Amino acid sequence: MDKPGLTASLTESFEQLPQQLQAAARWVLDHPADVALLTTREQAKRAGLSPATLTRLAQRFGLKGYDELRAVHAAALRRRPEGFAGRAGELMQRHGDEGPSAIAQDMFAALAEHLKALREPQALARFEQAADLLSEAQTVFCFGLRSAFPAAFMLDYIRDLIGASSVLADGAGGRGIDALRRIGPGDALFAVSVAPYTRQTVQAAEIARERGAKVIALTDSALSPLAAIADVALLVRTETPSFFHTMTPAFAAVECLAALMTARKGKAALDAIARHEAALDAAGTFLTPRSTRRGHR
Repeated sequence: MDKPGLTASLTESFEQLPQQLQAAARWVLDHPADVALLTTREQAKRAGLSPATLTRLAQRFGLKGYDELRAVHAAALRRRPEGFAGRAGELMQRHGDEGPSAIAQDMFAALAEHLKALREPQALARFEQAADLLSEAQTVFCFGLRSAFPAAFMLDYIRDLIGASSVLADGAGGRGIDALRRIGPGDALFAVSVAPYTRQTVQAAEIARERGAKVIALTDSALSPLAAIADVALLVRTETPSFFHTMTPAFAAVECLAALMTARKGKAALDAIARHEAALDAAGTFLTPRSTRRGHR
């Protein structure tokens, strides 16, 4: 049995399944990548079911056991096109076969699962460690290229807002890595990269480590080249039904770090935010109800 056939069978028979097997079927249908990659025991834990229930589901559909069901999904995952162009073609095919609503629903379901994973106890512990290192650093250098740049920019922007020393190594004119000439012991590098990893971001992490700075990595795998260098690695999932990886969990991770750093900084952060807001107000940076009314006269 191949994955499309299994998916069709699970969907068509869903209403006739006992309640526990419905829960197992829903897990399989909603988490195809997890089914392919995680152990049966870990899947049962995440689904809130027993491993035996997953086994019964597989046997209900003519498979010897859940490992065989996992193998079906793993084979489908290996057959998924590599690269953006191949996955874009897959997306177009699916759009024609299933329509836009199916893709949209799967996109948001994937994002919800990725964000939920950030609430796991191990993930939360890493966030606390990362926030401590970032808060203790004299200066934090923020480095991220291509799709990772907005996450690095966001951390730098918020650190400035709360009065924490920060440098955005933004690479304008190809000089981003030059900013690391000033990094040293007592500083930290916040480096962001997900597969396919950017060479210069890994180089930046290596430079920071050689100069005695702490390295906090925001990346997508414990096997990422950044994770191997980092003092703390925050892991975010990036796979979606689309051809392009998602950075939404990375943005959420930065927002969490910002909240933790602000709380740790206390009154000094509140004072810095007040000064920042006063300066923005004096410069007329944002529209206010009063300025909007003036504009309509």
